[in-house]
Amino acid sequence: MTDAIKKCSATETAACCCVDVGTVMDNTDCTASWSEWFAQRDDAEAKLALLTERAREVESEPCVIESRFSEVDQGVQLDIDFTFSCQAETMIFQLGLR
Repeated sequence: MTDAIKKCSATETAACCCVDVGTVMDNTDCTASWSEWFAQRDDAEAKLALLTERAREVESEPCVIESRFSEVDQGVQLDIDFTFSCQAETMIFQLGLR
């Protein structure tokens, strides 16, 4: 048991060599991005509305949502960036889309 404690680094707890949450989530990555191609713009707008609703369910402070529609390959490319107030919300949002 003492060998395990000696092998832990500064970012691990001595009890179980678990990584501290701060080393995984440091609030530097608060943006989730989404890209998808659609045959019709209406479908892209419906997807934007759905993802916006999902982001609003997660946010504690207003999520900044930036969307771009591009006409490509006889369809529409939708690119969206969702910037949350903290990385935990970003991760919750991303996991909810899986």
